[in-house]
Amino acid sequence: MRLSDMLNKLKNKMEENNIPDDQELNEIQEDNLAPKENLQFETENTDQTNLETEEGTLSEEEKLKAEVAEWQNKHLRLYAEFDNFKRRTSKERLELLQIAGKDVIVDLLPVLDDFERAQKSIETAADIEAVKEGIKLVHHKLKNTLASKGLKEMEAKGKEFDADVHEGITSIPAPSGDLKGKVIDELEKGYYLNDKVIRFAKVIIGS
Repeated sequence: MRLSDMLNKLKNKMEENNIPDDQELNEIQEDNLAPKENLQFETENTDQTNLETEEGTLSEEEKLKAEVAEWQNKHLRLYAEFDNFKRRTSKERLELLQIAGKDVIVDLLPVLDDFERAQKSIETAADIEAVKEGIKLVHHKLKNTLASKGLKEMEAKGKEFDADVHEGITSIPAPSGDLKGKVIDELEKGYYLNDKVIRFAKVIIGS
């Protein structure tokens, strides 16, 4: 059998059995290789994306941790400042209470000096009227000093009884009809300090 006949027979047999020729084999090989290369490329891209996502997540987490740390430091500093403020104000309040009456006491010292001089005068005085006059002057000076600090006497006698400013000690029959329910007598004066009651007047009420 000639060589050409053998080749034709072989070719026919391959066609009958659907055996691909060299060109088809090459094409099939290329097709099979192409997806593998693409798969490798896609895998590399996926790994790169995952790496970038992981780095982005870590970066965001570190940023949040830094912000939390910053706010904690600010909170601690603010708490420390507030604690110092409370201690300072408490100390200032205590000092203020200790010297709250300093101005009044300083202004009353001259009156105290006058009383001491009056007391010495009483021991050796021959004229009682002069001593009385001296005591009146000291008393007047004391009242003026206290008035300059906002102290004001309460006028109660003959006024309608007012439980907001008066303290009723007892009641007696009114000498006249127009004194019923009013203050007949005053046992102890009441006082205002800058228009605020600091001591109620102790009074007797007519009934």
